[in-house]
Amino acid sequence: MPDQSSTTSWFFTYTKIRFFTKIRRFLLLRTAKKQYKAPDHSEKLRDLSSASKKEGKIEKEGMEKENDQDGWVVLQRSVKGLHFGRWEEKELAAKEIKRIAKEDLKTRKSMGELGIIQPLVAMIESEVLERQRLAVQALIELANGSFTNKLLMVESGILSKLPKKIDLLDESAFQDFAHLLLSLSSLSSIQFPVSSARIIPLVVSILDSCSSIETKISCLGTLYNLSSVLDNAGNLVASGVVNTLLRLSSVGEASEKSLATLGNLVVTSTGRKALESSPMVPENLIEILAWEEKPKCQELSAYVLMILAHQSSVQRQKMAKAGIVPVLLEVALLGSPLAQKRALKLLQWFKDERQKRMGPHSGPQVGRLSIGSPVNKRGVDEGKKFMKNIVKESLYKNMETITRRANGAGNSSGLKALVLSSSSKSLPY
Repeated sequence: MPDQSSTTSWFFTYTKIRFFTKIRRFLLLRTAKKQYKAPDHSEKLRDLSSASKKEGKIEKEGMEKENDQDGWVVLQRSVKGLHFGRWEEKELAAKEIKRIAKEDLKTRKSMGELGIIQPLVAMIESEVLERQRLAVQALIELANGSFTNKLLMVESGILSKLPKKIDLLDESAFQDFAHLLLSLSSLSSIQFPVSSARIIPLVVSILDSCSSIETKISCLGTLYNLSSVLDNAGNLVASGVVNTLLRLSSVGEASEKSLATLGNLVVTSTGRKALESSPMVPENLIEILAWEEKPKCQELSAYVLMILAHQSSVQRQKMAKAGIVPVLLEVALLGSPLAQKRALKLLQWFKDERQKRMGPHSGPQVGRLSIGSPVNKRGVDEGKKFMKNIVKESLYKNMETITRRANGAGNSSGLKALVLSSSSKSLPY
């Protein structure tokens, strides 16, 4: 806060400048009147305009300095109220800090050094919901754009003060806590150890209880940030988040973030096992693979399916039974470039597996097979089997033709490049 002497000096300088500006304007007017010839109005107007602009600039700077001084006074009073005031003063201080932090990033970054974060964190434990809400909202503004303030919050023990139960929280409180947790979870991007065991249960509870799609997306963002650290996969899977993500992946607005989180989990053995054992896999993912209007979701779904199908004949059989091949053929022709590459990769695996199952004479023998009479039950069954084989043969022949065309004449080694990898970590797409 500026001292009294500097304030007095500034006011004196400001008064002096205004005085000389007015004197100059007065002398210009008198000089113009004494001249015998017609005055040059344009020159006089320019001088007056210039003087007016200078005066306006000085007044504006003075007002800004006055506002800055008032802001520091309010901030000082708020800091004092947070540390030593009664509950009413603490609530008023939280409101003022929220307002000041929201207006200016530079001030927001320096406010953490004033010792206001720790008392705000302590207010989260209050049983008065309005008091708790004010503290959370103030912390959200302080965390916005400042990793330092987020670190100070974690060091102040904010994770241990999060509510254990959400029964008393309303929809607006869900949203506030979701935003705060999303902000804190971004510390994962700088490899700061955030205790996921404390955050995940609250996020999952809010995700299951809230009705606002905005709040759900904030929760999904938190789960995505935590899943980017592979060590958190165990806690995420143990909380049952995989089925929640699979369910939300079918919701348009939440699909992309849900699939991206599943993509982080599926590369871990824990996450892959959880996905393989889910009753929603692979049907949900195949359904999303057919979303032509959402190419990003197609790409993410294809990625998860690639990891699951890689070196797992059981998963490939489940996918084949669920009807993945026709969908892959469509994506290979009409999907985005990345989705096409991933679809071709999967198609190549299904093609290779089929060739291993079929011997040199395992195709339908048209000349030797008797379809039978409609009145003969055995003949009817053989006829159905025969037609089924013909349809299957036609499907796979079309698949081979499409994969050849998709690779193009100028990229004859395309399919060869697709099968070079030997582990899920070396998948090129």
